[in-house]
Amino acid sequence: MKTFFNRLSLSQQFLMVSFPVLLAGTLIVGYWIGQQLQDSVVHRIGAVTALFVDSMVAPQVRTLLKGDQLSASDQEAIAVSLGNTPLGQKILSLKIWRKDGYVLFSTEKNTMDQKLPVEEGLEAAFAGNIFSEISVRTAAQQAQHGQFLPRMIETYTPIHEVRTGKVLAVAELYQGPDEVDRDVAAAKQQSWLLVAGTTLTMYLLLFALVHRGSKTITRQQRELSDQVNQLTVLIGQNTELQDRVIQAAERATALNETFLRRISSDIHDGPGQDLGFALMQLKNIADAGVDAENGRQPAMLDSIEPTRLAVQSALTDLRAISSNLELPDIEDLGLPAIAERVVRDFQMKTGMHIRLDMKLDEVAASFRSKVTLYRLLQESLANSFRHAQCKDCSVVLRGHADHLTVEISDGGPGFDPAEAVKKRRLGLQSMRQRVEVLGGSFELTSRPSAGTLIRATLPLASHGIQHD
Repeated sequence: MKTFFNRLSLSQQFLMVSFPVLLAGTLIVGYWIGQQLQDSVVHRIGAVTALFVDSMVAPQVRTLLKGDQLSASDQEAIAVSLGNTPLGQKILSLKIWRKDGYVLFSTEKNTMDQKLPVEEGLEAAFAGNIFSEISVRTAAQQAQHGQFLPRMIETYTPIHEVRTGKVLAVAELYQGPDEVDRDVAAAKQQSWLLVAGTTLTMYLLLFALVHRGSKTITRQQRELSDQVNQLTVLIGQNTELQDRVIQAAERATALNETFLRRISSDIHDGPGQDLGFALMQLKNIADAGVDAENGRQPAMLDSIEPTRLAVQSALTDLRAISSNLELPDIEDLGLPAIAERVVRDFQMKTGMHIRLDMKLDEVAASFRSKVTLYRLLQESLANSFRHAQCKDCSVVLRGHADHLTVEISDGGPGFDPAEAVKKRRLGLQSMRQRVEVLGGSFELTSRPSAGTLIRATLPLASHGIQHD
């Protein structure tokens, strides 16, 4: 049921929920108005009856000022008044009560000259008020009073002494409900029409407003759904493009390392071999020109030694460049082993001490992530040695399930990063580019006389790209 209700539009939900509420409210208001109309008609009839009693019955009753009984002539005059007037003919029963509950006059002979209990209506009338209501009578009461009507208008009206206003007696009258029913029915019909018309008008206006809002909401939901679908398609396309970019970057990294390995091999096998051969020939020439007896060499051979030293220096530089270009076999190494290898090789080559602090979970990393870590440590330590002699140099690695944080810091002289950008230092640009192409973040913090800190975050997810 709830699922069915949720599938309905807002206007349909309003119809289902509001109609019973408005119908119940209409019935309650209509019933209340009907009761008020009925009470009003009954009170009006009671007031008219009180005028009849005051004009036709009261003159005979005021003889009670001279005694406590009505004379036979007074009782006859009251009976004649009931029979000779239109209003009197509508009165089905009349009693005149004394304050002590004694019935002075009654059209019902069985209650004449009896003392009966004083009920609520009598008490109100003896207090000076007109009391009128519709009385629902049982079958026993109908038989007792000889009036076989289930409902009757029961009225109690006080009879006052003219000069003092003192209540001398109370007249109890019963009338048929026909007039009340007729007037109330007409009034109820008009009130029901008015209430129903007003409610229906309000209902239609509210429904029109809700229906308009429902159509607007439905249209906006449809437009939003279309936009969400378009956005979903765009996100899918963007994700696909991003995957392609990442795969292309991984291929580029693998190809770049392959290219560097080939350059290193070419340098080693080409210029390196030639320089080594030239160095060996220079050494042979120098050795051949030495005077065996005196241990001296001709002056012309003195210029060979600087040449040999220059060739030796060039060969050393070429070997260093070749070594740095060639990436060692790190594919099967974990991240901690790679960091330890870079730091160990650097310390052996420079003789500097590097603090290494690692706290890494056992996580798998892509080949591109391993290459980026290796090159980042290699370049940053080389810069620290070149510009700060590795003063207070430390490497900190923190690894989690999907990313690695690397920090390389030193206590060297520092520099202005903005000036370094202007000078286009290739080392910093290369490190930043490698990290950002991988999808990580690169931060450089430094200022003169305050050391340098490099912080990089590397993603570790693998995309399955192989390298040659």
